[in-house]
Amino acid sequence: MEYGLILPTMPAGATAEGIAAGAETAERLGWSTVWTTDHVLVERASASEYGRIFEAISTLAWVAGRHGRLRLGTSVIIVAQRNAVVLAKELATIDALSGGRLIAGVGVGWNALEFANLGMADRFGQRGAYLEETIALWRHLWSGSVEPFAGRFHQFTDFAFEPLPAQGAALPIVIGGRAAPALRRAGRLGDGYHASSAGPDAIAERVPIIRAAAEAAGRPMPSLSARVRVEPAERPGNGYRIAGRPEEMAAEVRRFADLGLGQLAFAFGETAPERVVAAMERFDREVLAALR
Repeated sequence: MEYGLILPTMPAGATAEGIAAGAETAERLGWSTVWTTDHVLVERASASEYGRIFEAISTLAWVAGRHGRLRLGTSVIIVAQRNAVVLAKELATIDALSGGRLIAGVGVGWNALEFANLGMADRFGQRGAYLEETIALWRHLWSGSVEPFAGRFHQFTDFAFEPLPAQGAALPIVIGGRAAPALRRAGRLGDGYHASSAGPDAIAERVPIIRAAAEAAGRPMPSLSARVRVEPAERPGNGYRIAGRPEEMAAEVRRFADLGLGQLAFAFGETAPERVVAAMERFDREVLAALR
């Protein structure tokens, strides 16, 4: 199993120096991928977590130019909050400039107020359909096709699209979400499924739904990955996290591997550069080293 880092692009205290320190440390430790988180304009009630957050796509472009070996992922882009064609161009550009290192993680989002703040309140109820059409549109454009595209939200007949991604239409699209429609979407349309705030037991319950949807669509089972919070000791709070003594955390990572996950991306909850580096090095030394 490969390991990745959820870059410290949020919350309060996040800085370019902290992001750079995380990326540099991931590369030095031999972790494969760095991931960004996507929110744009949340309501004040969510400000403690998402009020300060570096934009997901432009941050990856910045990291890509500084670190030539890391893969680059979004965990995950809320697609329906953006223009699908502009997204296709942005992602293709990063992939072309980075030599084919991008993973496009996508989702439908959950924050209706954020959609409204972006002037897209009406799209909230259509976000699943918008995401599915976007995936088809991306693969159409990234393949180099010049055939017309006719969808519910997008139609074009006279167009030119370059540069293509270095990975072409095979640029991996991994789909996040926990609801049954999202799981079925991952099986029908995704190259991978990307879980968030879910432990091995929860993911194990989702795998049969994803697999059944893939089989019904005549597609192979998508790859599996997840983002997880890491804490050195148990703390009160909502959501799943890897916590406890090093041997307990290593056992939990093994459970993900036993489910067939190809990658875990770790979020350490630190933003200061020295604390980001210390948390990553300690986890690599005390937990991951026992699994190699």
